[in-house]
Amino acid sequence: MKKKIIGATTLAVFAVGAHAQSSVTLYGLIDTGIVYTNNQGGHSAWQENSNMLSNTVWGLKGSEDLGAGLHTIFRLESGFFSQNGKSYYNNTSFGRQAYVGLQDDKYGTVTFGRQYDSVVDYLGSIALANNGDGNNLAAHPFDNDNIDDSFYINNSIKYTSQTYAGVQFGGLYGFSNQAGRFANDRAYSFGVSYSNGPINLAAAYLQLNNGGSIANGALSNNDAPNFPAARQRVMGVGGNYTFGPATVGLLWTHTLFDNTTAASVPGVLNTLHFNNYELNARYTLTPALSLSGAYTFTEGAYSSASGSTHPKWHQVTLMADYSLSKRTDVYLEGVYQHAYGAPVDSAFGGAEINGLAQSTTPNQVATTVGIRHRF
Repeated sequence: MKKKIIGATTLAVFAVGAHAQSSVTLYGLIDTGIVYTNNQGGHSAWQENSNMLSNTVWGLKGSEDLGAGLHTIFRLESGFFSQNGKSYYNNTSFGRQAYVGLQDDKYGTVTFGRQYDSVVDYLGSIALANNGDGNNLAAHPFDNDNIDDSFYINNSIKYTSQTYAGVQFGGLYGFSNQAGRFANDRAYSFGVSYSNGPINLAAAYLQLNNGGSIANGALSNNDAPNFPAARQRVMGVGGNYTFGPATVGLLWTHTLFDNTTAASVPGVLNTLHFNNYELNARYTLTPALSLSGAYTFTEGAYSSASGSTHPKWHQVTLMADYSLSKRTDVYLEGVYQHAYGAPVDSAFGGAEINGLAQSTTPNQVATTVGIRHRF
């Protein structure tokens, strides 16, 4: 009897130890605010909205220690609108991220599922639009470079290295999952970053082939790009420097679309491209109060059978954020955008701050005050 009791106790100890090596965490962020816009479709607007700054999400993430420095990891993440409780992605339980993989303490991480591309992973932290918890209103026009993660890659396998002497690199490939159409609606990207003390540098590349053109490809219907194209390419470099309480960043991205269409632009565009130049800064006044801002100049160009046009955008973003606690903060932000170089009644003529409807004039101003809570 004594041996049985000892044996049962030993098994219980091992079971507790095995359980302690695994973890599952429920997490999330809720962002809701009041937004005023001077012109949306010819009218001013007062609206209660979520996701104006940060994506409102909830998710599960976890890991299991397999021993010898190897871990199983997973993440399931869903987006929703806090003002009405609706899901951000139709007919999708975990529309933001859904992946599982293996992480090795020495060789890096391999994951499979629905994931961010390398432009988001490596350049997102440099832009004001995707730094920290994000700032969706500060995205470049139409989020043409996906810096603000407007879409995600399905059927993807991703590798992320460990950091070696400040250098980290990685890549992603998204399968079309179609027999006989391997290259149709596929995606691939890669990136590299370097961090050393106050310096952070990064570069990345992304390519989509007929993105969103077939069901169950690398892009789903929920991720249909603003400008469906035979080929979309995004490339960029950037960096930031921190000195004391201040951080200053510079970012350039170049987006190319081949044989694309755009709303309110007649016919097929032979070419469409954007150059985005962003200067941003962040300053911590006190442990609770921080200020941030960005200026972005975007130059576009497109050609079609009827000729070529060169639209341009100036955008200024200013924000103040005050932390009430480690998990709750309130914010005030203003964004101004000026568009010119294209007919006002076209997709590129009226100003259109990310997340809002297009203005009927070349100018648009938006201000928002809101609260964010992390759990």
